[in-house]
Amino acid sequence: MSSTTAVPTSDDHRSEDSHLLTYPRFIKRILSLATEGSFGFYAWMTLLTALSLVGANAWANQVAGGMIGTNMTDHVSWGLYIANFTFCVGLAAGGVMMVIPAYLYDDEDMHKVVIVGETVAIAAIVMCTLSVIVDLGRPDRFWHMIPGIGEFNWPMSMLTWDVIVLNGYLLINLHVVGYLLYMRYLGRKPDPKWYIPFVFLSIFWAISIHTVTAFLYCGLGGRPFWNTALLAPRFLASAFVSGPAFIILVMRVMRITTGYSAPVGPARTLVQIIRVAMVVNLVMLASEIFTLFYTGGGHASSAKYLFFGAHGHHGLVPWIWSAIALNLIGTFLFFLPAAMERSTVRIVACLCCIVGIWIEKGMGLIIPGFIPSTLHEIVEYTPSLIEWKVTVGIWAFGMLVLTLLMKLVISVFTGQVSSNERTATS
Repeated sequence: MSSTTAVPTSDDHRSEDSHLLTYPRFIKRILSLATEGSFGFYAWMTLLTALSLVGANAWANQVAGGMIGTNMTDHVSWGLYIANFTFCVGLAAGGVMMVIPAYLYDDEDMHKVVIVGETVAIAAIVMCTLSVIVDLGRPDRFWHMIPGIGEFNWPMSMLTWDVIVLNGYLLINLHVVGYLLYMRYLGRKPDPKWYIPFVFLSIFWAISIHTVTAFLYCGLGGRPFWNTALLAPRFLASAFVSGPAFIILVMRVMRITTGYSAPVGPARTLVQIIRVAMVVNLVMLASEIFTLFYTGGGHASSAKYLFFGAHGHHGLVPWIWSAIALNLIGTFLFFLPAAMERSTVRIVACLCCIVGIWIEKGMGLIIPGFIPSTLHEIVEYTPSLIEWKVTVGIWAFGMLVLTLLMKLVISVFTGQVSSNERTATS
């Protein structure tokens, strides 16, 4: 009886230590790629950088002069920044709508573009984090929330849960995107054990980030406008509209600017998801309106101010009715046959739903939670110029991050950047 012993080959040895050599080259190459592009690319990046610097300058002035530079008060202590944060959380959570069809239902076409949803989620989480930081009156005291250094107050505080799920979701998506890009760079098939578990974890995590954010609001007993069990489901339904709609826009921009054309199947799947989610969102909104105005109670005073104004104050009325109109128009357009094709109808529908949900979850949800105040006073809020500048700067920086990520994705997945470059040129 003879025995055989496996003798390590040169390929085995090379695979063990190759990452020590190829990964630094991969990082160096993608970093240099971030500064390469056409005139249009440089113009776009210059514009985003300029807007980001405008926002950074406004925030610096806000920090130097204090929160008095904003229009937030002790009555309305959360404003445009937290409104933007709430929307961006939904945008990040909506990215999972590409993961579910791709991996739970094994949609082959969706596999080819699922990384787009992951990159959108990364950019959205970056904007979430920045929106919270600029809302801090003393950002230098952020260290109080760092575990082991400050008082993290976990698990009792919903805010600490939000910190955990948002940062966890960011790390999961960074790992998945980074691993898939690196394997494609090497020309190797990704090992499922290194990313499939994280993909399925991201599905649960995406739902949790928006659920925890909703619990953060509806758990505040002193704000009856938010004390509804429908808040978390409404957050998820609206996220599954804004996220896919934003991804559709990104894929359209990719096709126009780079010529990289995704299969038509994924966009059609996303449109079908939006149709269902938008109808669910509108039904829950109608249910909320009925409950508020038919039964009355503590919720009704904020709702009356929001929808119809109160005591001569009508600051939010144009906002909420604009949101409802945009959501209805967007829903109608999505149910047209043209929405299933690469048409202007689809783009207009996406824009209507994105803007409508941004208003609904921001100015239509966060602000009326503070009006009337706990002392039954009506103190209206309108974002100041500083707040608008900072918010524009955050969005510009988020789009800058998204642009760089998509540029890397397209370059690697189209074979423009690979580990064979060095061999070919040497």
